[in-house]
Amino acid sequence: MTVGSQVKQTAASLKGVRATLDIYASQSPKEEEKVIYERNSKTIETIIEFLEERISQLEYEEPQYKGF
Repeated sequence: MTVGSQVKQTAASLKGVRATLDIYASQSPKEEEKVIYERNSKTIETIIEFLEERISQLEYEEPQYKGF
């Protein structure tokens, strides 16, 4: 498994985590819990954006891995 594919897999996993946090936030009866879930979802989104930038860099450096 290449570094690029590992980074892509990590980004995909984090997207799943973010979706789960969003669901928990929408279903939480307590406002304090909603705030915590939403804050952590935003943190995960920042990490996903960073990883997607890194994926673009990796694909530019190693074009044969683009799309994997």
